[in-house]
Amino acid sequence: MNTIKQKDLEVLVNIINIKTGSPLKPYENGKSNVGNYHLSGAYGGWSLIRMLNEGGGVSEVFSSGHVPKRDLYNRMSSFIDGLNIKTKC
Repeated sequence: MNTIKQKDLEVLVNIINIKTGSPLKPYENGKSNVGNYHLSGAYGGWSLIRMLNEGGGVSEVFSSGHVPKRDLYNRMSSFIDGLNIKTKC
């Protein structure tokens, strides 16, 4: 089993942003990009969060807190699978 790296998670975040039509960067010109998905790292774990408002408020997408990279990778891969199914319907 390969080790999951931050770069692997960032690739999935970019895919999610592209598939959902969300901004690719969380901030531009000092302003929050509402709708952007990005990573949060804390407590030795990682989480996928989404920008909710121009004030920089975020929501944790999976409501799981910060988890190991492998766990987040699997959750994000499943999320992408769901987006792919949605676009086929």
